Amino acid sequence: MYWTVFILWFHLSLLFFYFVFEIIFYSVTVIFVDKNNNEYKVIGKEGQNIVHLAHENNIELEGACECSLACSTCHIILEADVYKKLEAPVEEEEDLLDLAFGLTSTSRLGCQVLLTMDMDNKKIKLPSATRNFYVDGHKPKPH
Repeated sequence: MYWTVFILWFHLSLLFFYFVFEIIFYSVTVIFVDKNNNEYKVIGKEGQNIVHLAHENNIELEGACECSLACSTCHIILEADVYKKLEAPVEEEEDLLDLAFGLTSTSRLGCQVLLTMDMDNKKIKLPSATRNFYVDGHKPKPH
């Protein structure tokens, strides 16, 4: 009886410490800035896609092609120091960025950017508009 309780307690303790460790060491806090300059602080995990993070937190980042690198509606503007630390965009992303509204020198497509620890407490600005080529104004919902 006591061993069963001890083993259960031990396993629950391990799970608790695992989640605490994961939150402390693998979480990245970013601040989304919308078109009205409202700021939304959200917490994601290192390696998480920016579009998925935005959708999970009800941030108005469109992502009409659902991360298939076929549109520019997930256009984001990064801080210069964060932009410089990312890998260069592939040619397809650069072509789509040419179609993005409000393109800047630190623009990227959110579907191609994964959270890194370098982004902790950094701002991700959303442009004032997007160019969605869907006639019906389709906006995908997170799964």
